[in-house]
Amino acid sequence: MPKGLKSTSSLITIGFSATETAPDTFLQERVDLQLNPLDNECFIVQAIDLDPSSPNAIAGTNTRVDCALTTTSQTSMVNLGNTACLAKAELDIRASGFVDGGVGFQKSSMETPPTNLDYIGIIATNDFFVSIQGTGNGTVKRVAGKMYGYRARADASVYAALVQSEVLSS
Repeated sequence: MPKGLKSTSSLITIGFSATETAPDTFLQERVDLQLNPLDNECFIVQAIDLDPSSPNAIAGTNTRVDCALTTTSQTSMVNLGNTACLAKAELDIRASGFVDGGVGFQKSSMETPPTNLDYIGIIATNDFFVSIQGTGNGTVKRVAGKMYGYRARADASVYAALVQSEVLSS
């Protein structure tokens, strides 16, 4: 447990999903954590599992599906270098120059942290964001996932610092 925080729940699993509104278009969904800011409540993230749909295998065309979970709203797809990004997954099919469907590649951040980590992130504001964007697919793509963690109450000074840090990282 991080210093200045006291657990107020047992393990909570939050399911979420997001589907592009049009093919190859960035889409972001807001997921409400229903935290109580009057009690300085935050969410301690222990693990995240992202499951994006597969890119289309189109002869001669590179296709891709990107998805991310962030603590703040984004206007485009981010990577793990963004401080607000807690998890990222990418699926690629490289087919440019091939007459068949190409070769698939997968990249993702840790879906489950090593056992020596107490947590992978803290969400101090009332929500988190899931984004999805396909490239070259021609059909809409979707991501589903789960976030695991627990609620905690922070000291006033710790809570203020967490909220400020989260808002400034957007």
